[in-house]
Amino acid sequence: MTSIVADKVASVAQHCNLGTGLRLSPEIPCEEGVLIAARVLNNKSRYNQLELTSGRMATVKQGDIVVGALGHRNALHGFAGRLPDNLRVGDIVQILNLGGVMGICESANPEVGVPFECEVLGAVLANPDVSEQKAVPARVGLRAFNANAPIDVSGVPVVAVAGTCMDSGKTAASCAIISRLRHHGARVAACKATGVALRRDILAMEDAGAAITMIFSDFGVVATTAGNGPALTRALLSRLAESRPDVIVLELGDGLIGDYGVDAILSQKEIRNVLTAVVLCATDSVAAWGGDRILGERYGIRPVVITGPATDNVVGTRQVTAQTGVPAINALTGAAALGDLVATVVGITDSTDLLPAAQGSAKDIS
Repeated sequence: MTSIVADKVASVAQHCNLGTGLRLSPEIPCEEGVLIAARVLNNKSRYNQLELTSGRMATVKQGDIVVGALGHRNALHGFAGRLPDNLRVGDIVQILNLGGVMGICESANPEVGVPFECEVLGAVLANPDVSEQKAVPARVGLRAFNANAPIDVSGVPVVAVAGTCMDSGKTAASCAIISRLRHHGARVAACKATGVALRRDILAMEDAGAAITMIFSDFGVVATTAGNGPALTRALLSRLAESRPDVIVLELGDGLIGDYGVDAILSQKEIRNVLTAVVLCATDSVAAWGGDRILGERYGIRPVVITGPATDNVVGTRQVTAQTGVPAINALTGAAALGDLVATVVGITDSTDLLPAAQGSAKDIS
């Protein structure tokens, strides 16, 4: 074992209670969620920050020793990378996201530039005070993940926020809804069920007034897939329902077409059956039309409202409603109206005059 002082511990290690003084092992299990320490080898002027366990964003610079977790990422507007096949001290990995996921970058979007190159120093030990023979690598997560988790929301209404792709306004919509529901006197729980580990979105939900929040990485999962997405969603909703909120807001990260498991989640009827309302976020009018068609034709779901950049002005809202028949409300300029509509759908307020005539249902329409 060797000792190091870390400059930055990424938020993916949120539940590991690490200090800056760490012990490392040269034996590195190549498994998603294993924490490693690495030295940054280059500087960047774009996409050059790391979310810390405090939730603050810190600029990363050459020479920094950072702690992150092994994992993969498949982002349309970011890096795509995989878990290494094997890993030794001195090998090179890249930082794949702001939350500290590390792996082998295979593709980069020009908007974010090249990734940070990092020299691997070793696996971070969870119990550094024991003998070397008994020490084990630290791993992401607060609680065990049950792949067979059932779903039980105990009748709590669930508002799902889905998008046509990443950066389509899902978190802005979720926060607008949470804030308005809170103004209506509701106690709101919120979670993010898919994507790559980053706490920024659920911190924003807390700032908007969510009483309790969770994210898939709380269950030790660094990046979601079609294989684990449905079980994680069931576990998150059931866990949040135990706190007896009035409403649960469920953000589905990434898009309806993507590699993080949204399709697999919505394909499960037992999950669809607990969704009281689905809000669709779209980047433009064509995406809104396509997203509405996908929800209806593949899953039998009708969104109650469409929001996102497609609704940034009256031109977009008019086009979206004309093409889909679904109300269009912008989450930034019409936050109160968006929240009021959702509040009426889930029964927080009975002001039915708030509902546009084209209101749909999240339940199966087939």
